[in-house]
Amino acid sequence: MNPLSKLVFELSKLPGIGEKTATRLAYHILHQDEGYADTLAQALKDAKQKLKYCQECFNFTENQKCEVCVDARRDHTVVCVVERPSDVTPIEKTGTFRGVYHVLHGLLSPLEGVGPEDLKIRELFIRLKNQDVNELIFAMNPTVEGEATTLYLSRMLRPAGIKLSQVAYGIPFGGTIEFTDRQTLGKALENRTEMSQ
Repeated sequence: MNPLSKLVFELSKLPGIGEKTATRLAYHILHQDEGYADTLAQALKDAKQKLKYCQECFNFTENQKCEVCVDARRDHTVVCVVERPSDVTPIEKTGTFRGVYHVLHGLLSPLEGVGPEDLKIRELFIRLKNQDVNELIFAMNPTVEGEATTLYLSRMLRPAGIKLSQVAYGIPFGGTIEFTDRQTLGKALENRTEMSQ
């Protein structure tokens, strides 16, 4: 495989990148000076080598704990549970949420063989046992898997007596939090509703 084909092949492995987009990206990279390719390659290496999971919320960080978890100004009694690290950024950009996060790194999906043991659910239960948490906000994507994960967690956590709420969805069913505009996402957080028993 020649270098261009290999570059296109590797870029096309990225989520949401088909062969045409991968080809456009490859040509864009090739049209830049050599310094750009070196900087891009170094940024990829640094991210892969230096980033790890926060010991508390499982978002990506360079340190043992992320910036949100170590921020004493945040309300550590309110935890927003999200599917993946990329869901934290758009919620933060709303400027309306001042609690902390817990990243599950996926959703329950029995058809794909993803069960509770494959997610950071056990770590969530340990966190709730060891910390004073008053409210859990479920901010899952409005999909069948997102709904199933929220339902599973709410049933498991109901006996703990913690307030359980879910973001209000002005987000269309089948849409994703990652690509929702900040006003819609901000309102969804503000208008969250407590989950019925």
